Amino acid sequence: MGDILEKLEACGVDAKLYLKPVGLVDSPQWNNDKNIQLNNSLIWFSQIEYLIIEAGKAHRRGRVSMGDWPIWSKALPEPLAQRAATQFANLTRQHQALKCGERMVRFDQPHVMGILNITPDSFSDGGKHQDDPDKAAEAGLAMAAAGASILDIGGESTRPGAVPVWEGDEIKRVVPVIERLAHCGAVLSIDTRKAGVMEAAIAAGAELINDVSALLHDKRSLDVAGVSGRPVVLMHAPSSGKDPHKSGGYGDIVTDTLDWLEQRIADVIAAGFEREKIIVDPGLGFGKSLSDNLALMNNIAMFHALGQPLLIGASRKRMIGALSKEAPVDKRLGGSIAFAHHAIQQGSQIVRVHDVPETVQALQVWRGMRDAGLTALV
Repeated sequence: MGDILEKLEACGVDAKLYLKPVGLVDSPQWNNDKNIQLNNSLIWFSQIEYLIIEAGKAHRRGRVSMGDWPIWSKALPEPLAQRAATQFANLTRQHQALKCGERMVRFDQPHVMGILNITPDSFSDGGKHQDDPDKAAEAGLAMAAAGASILDIGGESTRPGAVPVWEGDEIKRVVPVIERLAHCGAVLSIDTRKAGVMEAAIAAGAELINDVSALLHDKRSLDVAGVSGRPVVLMHAPSSGKDPHKSGGYGDIVTDTLDWLEQRIADVIAAGFEREKIIVDPGLGFGKSLSDNLALMNNIAMFHALGQPLLIGASRKRMIGALSKEAPVDKRLGGSIAFAHHAIQQGSQIVRVHDVPETVQALQVWRGMRDAGLTALV
């Protein structure tokens, strides 16, 4: 370890440290002093993988056991030592339950967010519930009955090439559905980039704001969200303009996305928003290639270093088709479950999905296995 620290001391002043919890443990109680709980989840890790970026390139990689971590992290040169302390505190942060109106979303277990699109052109279910709020509400009730903790209701498609929707039309699509679902038992989320839609949805009963532009598309969104007191999902997209998929490319997709979210969290908090009401989403599929998406999926655990609950949305996305002989959208259930399970296994607190009953069942089986491991006697 001494040789490693000597090499790290050679890092320049622009060096930046990233931490990722690894070495996940099924039954942590047998080595209590060597494992650390990830947030207040059902996941324990035994090692930390570190990455140091300098001059835009990977300068050093390695792993540190939990037994060596206290000495290793304190011996780092500044400002790496302070960043290590901050990120480790975020990895082990006990996330408070999220108050959404009369409902509480606890983060000691993962949750399923059901997708309810009231659009004619969404990539997976466009037109399925358009112009029929009763039918849409029935679909939402079925998701809630199947175990969805959150329903994400959207009136504008953000698929690649989608035409922007006028604010008034978006409101007409979502508000009647939200009103009908106001007492369904699940938290209602409004999936929109527009402040006016947020206001109308909140008045109708929405308790969570999910904005793919991280409150950047509409200049009023940050104020509206802050004044409402509603929690918000900040998602990474390469553009906050009309086309959220417009990208100039990335250096390293994982660290670029993480840096962007870190700065956006800081900006939103500086504007007066409460940290405890922020959820983050790395934005799979938004201006990202297949290799970009897979790199993000393989490094989900790194995003816990931001200190916020994580939402992952990979359901039925194009990358599943690309990995499975171009399976059409309605034949991507297996891939969607695989990605949702991986996200949960990496500690993600929310998975956003189209197929609620199947995903809830997969989560329940995973939870049963985790409970068995955490209570094992032999």
